[in-house]
Amino acid sequence: MLQDFLNAKPLYYDEIDYTRMPRIYESIKSYLPTPKIIHLVGTNGKGTTGRFLATALHSLGFNTGHYTSPHIVEFNERVWINGKDADNETLEVAHIELQTILSQDDSDALSYFEYTTLLSLLIYKGCDYVVMEAGLGGEYDATAVFEKVLTLVTPIAYDHEAFLGNTIESIATTKLNAIQKFAILGTQKETEVYDIAKAMAQKNSINIQRVSHFLDRDDEQKMIKIAKKLKLESYLVQNLSLSISALKFLNIEYSDNNFTDARLFGRLTSINDNIIVDVGHNPLAAEAIREALRHEKYVLVYNSYKDKDYKKILEILKPIVNSVEIIAINDKRAETEDRLKRTLNDLEIKYSTFKSITPNIKYLVFGSFSVVEAFIKRHNKSGILEYE
Repeated sequence: MLQDFLNAKPLYYDEIDYTRMPRIYESIKSYLPTPKIIHLVGTNGKGTTGRFLATALHSLGFNTGHYTSPHIVEFNERVWINGKDADNETLEVAHIELQTILSQDDSDALSYFEYTTLLSLLIYKGCDYVVMEAGLGGEYDATAVFEKVLTLVTPIAYDHEAFLGNTIESIATTKLNAIQKFAILGTQKETEVYDIAKAMAQKNSINIQRVSHFLDRDDEQKMIKIAKKLKLESYLVQNLSLSISALKFLNIEYSDNNFTDARLFGRLTSINDNIIVDVGHNPLAAEAIREALRHEKYVLVYNSYKDKDYKKILEILKPIVNSVEIIAINDKRAETEDRLKRTLNDLEIKYSTFKSITPNIKYLVFGSFSVVEAFIKRHNKSGILEYE
């Protein structure tokens, strides 16, 4: 069983062998399909940008896959194909096939993410296009080994500093090094990213254009229509613009109707009248949430990993927060409750332990995929997944 196999692999590593995936891929690539891959790197917005693009390509008649991570409730969420998540049977068939291709040693050695990346490619064997989202990195990410027709760069900011470095220069350089020939740079808050990209383009003789290079007045009008239909906040419109620029790069004509049902669950998702969930987990995401929800106050259902700058995140969110309710997450990386409470005391934010939802009080569930997963699982029986 695939799930048993994956459960035996750790989800996270203190150290990563960056030579493993390229070596194993090189040994088996003749057995793998070669769809046109559009690679997504960046810190925030990869999931929504990818889903906008994949939905449009599928609507336009292309067989399309979208590989994203992590999942919120079910593993199947990671492997989207032609409008829906892969079913269990499809995943199992691909798992059996991949086991026949890999040696036992390589199968055992591959990380959870590396294995599922190769697994997804087998599922996408009939696809014209695959929109493939990098994990936490760029240059050394498992998704970087494949030949790509285009790389899309979403906003780059501080996150995963233990692996990527603690400066924008180091983080951006690692992510941008995944570019092979062509890339489109989404709107960046950290303007230093533009300079780094320009220098890299000159040094490596690669073509990196800004998103504005591809968009004209007609595209702007279409984006207004799409944003209205999908009820998109401003930061999601930026992600939409990057997906549209990819279509323009590929010389694919589109209409606003090609983006129907393009929203990705867990990205500023209203699951009923008084609950919003968002899987954001870094300061840049918190800033986007604060701007989007600035007209209301919320009870923040929250928790954090030890390696996140949760004090800064809570400082950013404080103007839209009445109080915090701490939800337990089953993850060894979770911060201790005592430290989280000390930070909330320092910030003079009222807090309590999350127990249940009170009608007529507005809630924001935010902090990570694990926070949203824990919340959804606790309330799944009440029909909470019937979101707008």
